[in-house]
Parts: sequence; structure tokens; C-alpha cells
Amino acid sequence: MSTQVVSEIASLKSSLESQGVRYALASYVDIHGMSKAKMVPLSHLGQMMQGSELFTGAALDGVPQDISDEEVAALPDPQSATILPWNKQVVWFASDLYLSGQPFEACCRSILKRTLDKAASLGFTFNLGIETEFFVFKETEGGGFEPISDRDTLAKPCYDLTGLLDNYSWLTELVEAMNHLGWDVYSFDHEDANGQFETDFAYADALTMSDRLTFFRLMAKEIARKHGYFASFMPKPFANRTGSGAHYNMSLADMESGKNLFEDRTDPRGCQLSQLGYQFLAGILRHAPAICAVTCPTVNSYKRLVRKGSMSGFTWAPVYICYGNNNRTNMLRIPLAGGRVECRAADIATNLYLGAAMILAAGLEGIEQGLDPGEPHTENMYNYTLPELDAMGIDLLPRNLQEAIDAFERDPLSAAVMGPLMYRTYTDFKRQEWEEYHTHISDWEHQRYLKFF
Repeated sequence: MSTQVVSEIASLKSSLESQGVRYALASYVDIHGMSKAKMVPLSHLGQMMQGSELFTGAALDGVPQDISDEEVAALPDPQSATILPWNKQVVWFASDLYLSGQPFEACCRSILKRTLDKAASLGFTFNLGIETEFFVFKETEGGGFEPISDRDTLAKPCYDLTGLLDNYSWLTELVEAMNHLGWDVYSFDHEDANGQFETDFAYADALTMSDRLTFFRLMAKEIARKHGYFASFMPKPFANRTGSGAHYNMSLADMESGKNLFEDRTDPRGCQLSQLGYQFLAGILRHAPAICAVTCPTVNSYKRLVRKGSMSGFTWAPVYICYGNNNRTNMLRIPLAGGRVECRAADIATNLYLGAAMILAAGLEGIEQGLDPGEPHTENMYNYTLPELDAMGIDLLPRNLQEAIDAFERDPLSAAVMGPLMYRTYTDFKRQEWEEYHTHISDWEHQRYLKFF
């Protein structure tokens, strides 16, 4: 380790000590995007920053190793240092996994970094914003759950002020924690389902945003728990209410100047998007089914991606592989101000490292091949019949996890982005998840069939 690195670590340690930090977490994610970590006393920060903390990959989901393999090491990113707002004695570091001194091929964070390196080779920075939708509930007798507020009962609770104020204590603590970390929350509200909320905060480069979403889910759960509640990032807890999205808001910037390369006020299509932006979204549309397997990664995800199903009439989760202007019924939307592309299909269970890698790689392919997505759809896509959509050449996103994994496995982009080890691991793991769900006997089946015949 160079003298400069030693000096930087010593400076970091001194800064953390001055803030009252006593322990450090070397954290990385499994296949689900869930944080795993070891904790060390701050006196051992130097060793931790060199990869002293080892992990048996075979003990975790989606860290593909045999029990006899050499352990992987977590190498923390010093730029990601985040003091826990709810426990200021602990600092969290996002980490890359290494094996035998080299980047571990199937590390989720490294998979994203490889794709970002490709974007950088073309002169691009990938900027990303995530709209975090999630539920907060209280437990009830008998193992059930319900919204915290007994007034949160509206059939259309979106933007409900009463529900927002009844959740003021934990929600404002979360927002203040986000702002203390420098995330710049500019809006938060009660969303379209009972017990559902959304926070909107400033975009960042994709690696930083992926680290932040990973930390956000941890932080929201801990703060809700502190107040006696629990946060849920299940995409669709209720059949008759909307689910929780994690809309990807995407743009490419020039690496040198920082200029947004998706902006074009003279766009003849009227969306204020550049030709580069159209090429980018065309690549995403080409690979949408495979991308969906990663941005919508669970069995439950596909109960959100239905044409209708909420009390509000529509699910707000688009199922059509097409794009439009500010119209929210397309998979890809160009917001009113232009200059970015929003993917509305992704849900809050996404492993953002993998989802961002897939969607960026598809967009870069669109740019490299000069793809054109055609004209934007400004109409309500839900009003078309399936035959009408078919005649227009518009396909639907996968209807369930099995269809999504089939598409993921067929698409050459998947293996190119993931690498052979994670590609096979992800495919096999999600197929097993589907099989376990498919063979499970549900309450619905008992109620419908047990005494029917």
C-alpha cells in the first residue's frame, strides 16, 4: 500500500474518531441487493480498508462459491463512508468483493463498475435518480399488519394529508437523516396505497445512487423499527392497491464538462430529448424483457405489472414495451422538462447494482448501433386492446418471473453484463424461486378447490 493511501486512511480514521465513531462496517450485497457485513473496531480500520474481512460466499444467496472455495474479501470504498444516522458510533462502507487479490467476477457492485467503465470509455457519465416507494406498517395480533394510522383508509389515498401527518414522526426523522447525509430530499408524500410513501431526492452518478439505495433500505427499516413499526420493500403487498416502484430516472453526461447529453430544446418530436437519448431508450426497449428480470426480480413483482388491479383503476405500473412523453402509461417516459428518460417498470425490490448495469448496457448498445425507437406514444396505452397493441408491434413485459427469466437467459446481453458466473447463478436462483412459488399451495387454492369438486 502506497504512502499516499496510508496517509488517506489515517486521515479518514482521524476524521471518524473526531465525530465519535467507534466501529466500521465493511458492507457488500448479495444477489437480492441486501447488505451483508462484518464490523471492526475503528482501531482496525487500516486493515479493513485493505480487505482484511473475509466471507464464505457459499453461506449467502448469490455469492456463487462452493464451501471449499477460498473466501472472498470485502474491499471498502472510502468515498462511500456513511455514519449511521440512528447510531453515530458506526460508519458504513460499500465494498467490492475480491478473490485471491482480484475483483470477484460475480460481485454485484463490480458488475456495475464494469459497465460504467464501458460508458466512460465512450466519454459518458451515467446519472441516475431513484424514486423510493415503500410501505410502513404496524403489526397486529395474529401475525397480521396494517397501516399505522387508523385514518389511512381511503380508497384513493394518494397525496392524503391526514395519512402523511399521522406518520410525521418516523417519516420526518427519515427525511432529516437523508438530508444530513447530503442527499437533498426535495419532496415526500403519501402514495397511492394505504401505508405507502415516497421520497424523492437528488440524482447522482449510478454507483453512488446504487450505494445510497442499498443504504436507504437499511436506514428506513431501522428508523421505522425504532418507532415500533416495520418498513416493507415488498413490491405488491395488497392485491387491490398499487405496488411500490423504484422508477429509474436516467441521463448521460459528458465526462469532461458534465453537460447533460440528453437535453435538446429543439427536439422535433416535442419531448426535449436528444438523438443520443432516443438511441439510448431504443436499446432499453430492445432488451426490456431481459432487463425486467433484474429490475422486477421477485414472484411478487409481476403482481404489480398488470394492466389493471388497483382501486384507482390502473396500477400506474406500465406493462407495455414502448415509450412516450410525460404520459405515464409507457414503460419509458420522458418527463415534461425533457433531458432524461424514466423507466417506470422497475420496483423497489431491485438490486440496483445489477439493474443499473443491465439498463445502461442496453442503452449503450442503442447508441453504438444508432437505434431509433420511432415516434412517442402520447395516448393512454391502457385503452388499447391486446389485438390493437399487437397490430402496432407493441409487446408486453413478462407476465411472471418465469417468463422474465426465460427472456433473461435467451438475451446475449445478460451474460455479457453479468459475466458467466453471475449469469448462471442469477438464472438458476430465480428459476428455483419460481419453482418453489409455483409448487406452493396457497390459501386461494384451498378456498376455491378444497370443497368445490
